[in-house]
Amino acid sequence: MIMWYSLTANTTFAFDRQDTLRGSNGRGRNWWDVQHYQLTVAFDTATKSIEGSNVTTARIVGRPADSLQLDLQELMFLDSVVMDGIALNFAKEGNVWWVKYPFSQFDTGHRLVFTAYWHGKPRNAVRPPWDGGFIWSQDSEGNPWITVACQGLGASSWWACKDYQGDEPDSGMFISLIVPKGLVAVSNGKEYADPVIEGDVISETRTKFTTGIVNPINTYNASFYIGDYVSWTDTFAGEKGTLDLSFHVLRHHEEKARHHFAVTKDMLRCFEYWMGPYPFYEDGYKLVETPYLGMEHQSAIAYGNEYKMGYRGADRSGTGVGLLFDYIIIHESGHEWFGNNITARDVADNWLHEGFTTYTEALFVECAFGKEKAYEFTRGEWRNIRNDRNIIGNYGVHNEGSGDQYDKGAAVVHMIRTIINDDEKFRQLLRGLNRDFYHRIVTGEEVEDYISRFTGYNFKPLFDQYLRSTDIPRFEYYIKKKELYFRFTNVAEGFTLPLTITGRKQTMTIYPNAEWQHVNWKGGYGLELSKDFLITE
Repeated sequence: MIMWYSLTANTTFAFDRQDTLRGSNGRGRNWWDVQHYQLTVAFDTATKSIEGSNVTTARIVGRPADSLQLDLQELMFLDSVVMDGIALNFAKEGNVWWVKYPFSQFDTGHRLVFTAYWHGKPRNAVRPPWDGGFIWSQDSEGNPWITVACQGLGASSWWACKDYQGDEPDSGMFISLIVPKGLVAVSNGKEYADPVIEGDVISETRTKFTTGIVNPINTYNASFYIGDYVSWTDTFAGEKGTLDLSFHVLRHHEEKARHHFAVTKDMLRCFEYWMGPYPFYEDGYKLVETPYLGMEHQSAIAYGNEYKMGYRGADRSGTGVGLLFDYIIIHESGHEWFGNNITARDVADNWLHEGFTTYTEALFVECAFGKEKAYEFTRGEWRNIRNDRNIIGNYGVHNEGSGDQYDKGAAVVHMIRTIINDDEKFRQLLRGLNRDFYHRIVTGEEVEDYISRFTGYNFKPLFDQYLRSTDIPRFEYYIKKKELYFRFTNVAEGFTLPLTITGRKQTMTIYPNAEWQHVNWKGGYGLELSKDFLITE
């Protein structure tokens, strides 16, 4: 059965059962909660194939079904699933494998432990990170350089898991990578302390590297980097104590990387000031050079901006300010707070990740270069807004909304700040979000309600206007006998803004809505509107 959803008058999407299985918490998922993963993957660079196993520890939280949904996408093949020494039956349905067992015999709270084994040639990335998959590449010295980018595509493109953004392993995971001898493998978290496992030579030709993550982590954030890496470490004196830092770059890039990555501590200091403590002190912070642009892999940020300022040397804001910092270091690290710490339950609400994180770029600019440049920069990024479809996507079918979730989402955050008109209160809002939703999976409405409660201002009409509509408020006015008549058109129910207007002789703040209003006006016929709201006239 195919269901059709219309997002705008000229934009239509088709969703099928595979989309529903991928994006919803259905009967194969909703009765078990992942507690821990223990992932092991072996890489064959000659055949560009992998084989692996994943030990899943889960807790039953509802009435079990007679089968469990295990996600492993086509091009990968599930070999077996073993629980309590028993090989379980399973059946394939597209990208889903239904694992059969009389799970209904178990009560709520029962602990499940099962191991999935698989092999295959994972999908090659077409245009990472946007059109993701595996990247089997070489560095400029001819050494293998291998990694993966799978946000959107899904972790199940290369390992068997519960590939649902609404469920993270509560106590983290172990990741073991078996690679050709002579290569270095880097992954999330810290190197495992057991010398039998860490960097363990398991044969004359292969080495195993294991890391441990103790915090919850989204499946698409679990990643790896394999190459001729050289590394160094440092520490950051942060709000929660000493944060371990490590940097992993191609051997021949070490000198310039040490210089370029020196901004890390200033960035972390800035972000902790605005948003609260770095959310993953126990797992450390890494920057890892990668053959694609970048990704927010939790505690192991993917960096591929070619050691350039801006966005591969370009300024997305068109103001010149965007060339004062490295976009990838700042943006992807900002996701540690919004996206990795606070995670949207459904990808339809991923503006919570991208909108707030895009605004962290402006926060860094403000720390480094002042508030005026920060405002200039964030307004400049609005030029990229397309208004092609709603920012919020369709729920339950793994559908993100418009790419405007980045710049228009950031505009929403900036307008919230402008309406609050109190930088300390705005700072405490960001810190409060990261404190009260610490390591939490949330819905968009939960965050929206929190913002309104925290500030004491009803932001619902603003969220409806900019997140659930493509209409941009239009300010209309005329002046008659020293009276200024004004209103908004193209607005959601209840929409208004505290709009500052400036004339030749007068400045005032008005509160336009959908109805005509008027005030005494002595400022003349030429009006200048506040630049900090996304409106037209």
